Amino acid sequence: MILASASPRRKRLLTQAGIPFRSVTSKASEEGITGDPAQMSRVLAEKKAAHVCAETGASWILGADTIVAVDNRVLGKPEDSQKAREMLLLLSGKEHRVITGFCILDPSAAVAHSEAVTTLVQFKQLSEQEIEGYIRTGEPFGKAGSYAIQGVGSFMVEAINGSYTNVVGLPLCAVIKALVSVGGLECFPLAEDLRQDHSGGH
Repeated sequence: MILASASPRRKRLLTQAGIPFRSVTSKASEEGITGDPAQMSRVLAEKKAAHVCAETGASWILGADTIVAVDNRVLGKPEDSQKAREMLLLLSGKEHRVITGFCILDPSAAVAHSEAVTTLVQFKQLSEQEIEGYIRTGEPFGKAGSYAIQGVGSFMVEAINGSYTNVVGLPLCAVIKALVSVGGLECFPLAEDLRQDHSGGH
């Protein structure tokens, strides 16, 4: 299987599950996609998978895109410290949605499965000192919503309702269920001999 993503978090999750894959970075444009966040994430996941399919040819391909939404606003990845500060202030003391859309293309390049999974995340009230200290760690950069639940950012998360791995970047339960149902995986968990090439190399 090909993962249409360079995300180290997605690669780590698939490796952790023992699913053999290789990673190919999608260069699909994320500009101009509007609408409901769940629909946006699915469209972007499909675009990423299709872009990689055009480069690699016949294979099972998994595309994914994670969006953070709060107060009807979609939060992307912060460009600088000021943007990270604005996002963290917006999330402070509130519940927000983390939505990961994922798409599975079969070897004929047809969409075998497309879905968006939502997890609700509750942040504690953050002090100015906590926000500035977290920004100084450098962790907010390159992350949708300016935080990483699996890293230092876990100190801000009071509660979650839904899939934890979805917040990290890939809803493993839903992805594996879909892969089995469409034939991308014969069964799961995989036997040891089928898991040997699961390093996620390029």
